[in-house]
Amino acid sequence: MYPNRKTAVAAVALWAAAVGFLAGCESGPSESNGTPTGRATATGPSAGGCPDALRKAKAAVQAAESTDTAWTGPRSGPRAVPGKTLVYVAQTMTNPGVAGVAKGVREAAAAIGWNVRVIDGEGTPAGIQAAFSQAVTLKPSGIVIGGFDPRLTSQQVARAEEAGIPLIGWHAVSSPGPSTSPRLFTNVTTKVEDVARISADWVIARSDGGAGVVVFTDDSIPFARNKSELIKQQLATCPAVKLLAYANIPIPDASQRTPQEVSSLVSRFPKKWTHSIAINDLYFADAAPALRAAGKPGAGPPLNIGAGDGDPSAFQRINSGQYQAATVPEPLTQQGWQIVDEFNRAFAGNPPSGYVAPVHVVTADNSGGGTSWDPEGYREAYEQIWRG
Repeated sequence: MYPNRKTAVAAVALWAAAVGFLAGCESGPSESNGTPTGRATATGPSAGGCPDALRKAKAAVQAAESTDTAWTGPRSGPRAVPGKTLVYVAQTMTNPGVAGVAKGVREAAAAIGWNVRVIDGEGTPAGIQAAFSQAVTLKPSGIVIGGFDPRLTSQQVARAEEAGIPLIGWHAVSSPGPSTSPRLFTNVTTKVEDVARISADWVIARSDGGAGVVVFTDDSIPFARNKSELIKQQLATCPAVKLLAYANIPIPDASQRTPQEVSSLVSRFPKKWTHSIAINDLYFADAAPALRAAGKPGAGPPLNIGAGDGDPSAFQRINSGQYQAATVPEPLTQQGWQIVDEFNRAFAGNPPSGYVAPVHVVTADNSGGGTSWDPEGYREAYEQIWRG
């Protein structure tokens, strides 16, 4: 999950152990020259210091940046089960990812002929628990856990199970697919390992293996900490890449703390800081004023990639070349449609589809000026399934 500025709790499954990063690496990053599309070329002695990793990274990024992708999701399944009602319990509707999926659920529910109610947990544990309690009391056909850790609402989850209400998560646990603890019919998300890997590969590829990197994360959220550790592990496949700083800023405090942290980083690494990776795009919204005040160009360096959600403001920064060069977006609307289809499978007594959306990287070169990643073909495919 990628929560926004209010208190949030993310999915489970801590990574077993963080690897030591860049032990014994003494070669520093070179300066990079950026463009609005996020391309940088390393010119110092560290350039090309990891030929195998660099080759693999460039191939992976090229594939992930492709927009010529056919629908690879399900094309068969049960006909629409009529007369169902869903409740979408949102971690907070100020989180663009959570809100984007809610939009997709509403859109798909209208297409299949169901009713949907969204209840906003407003980003606090108490608010999320109250929203979930209200959802159970409404006795819907199904409940969506929209972007929060079900352990936070264990009592409400137990009540839903006792009432026979199926639960489907979005970024509720760390992995896609069914979950037994907590019991979820399925969890809809991209694979965090893939998102972390491609964001690090993008930095390796765009710097020609010579980046000086800052990672922005929130260690209070297990999902985010896991993602940032995976990012560091992938960066470490290129010994010439150097981790300059690991900025642990709780998301609820991001608007206050990020500008101060960025100003400090600029002072500490005026030339060495060439790239950034953040577990959520929102860090770059808060970093932009400080980078601008420090005289840094909008097109970088540093070149910034968000490893989370791909909200509209991130697309706007990317398209305008203003302090963000790339993002790894979730196909939020498509995932909302998938949630509805998964519920239909549950109501019909079928297993979940098993579909997991592939990772995608957006830059100014391939965004088409859009403000979201909305792949083609899924609406028609799902509607055909539901018509039978």
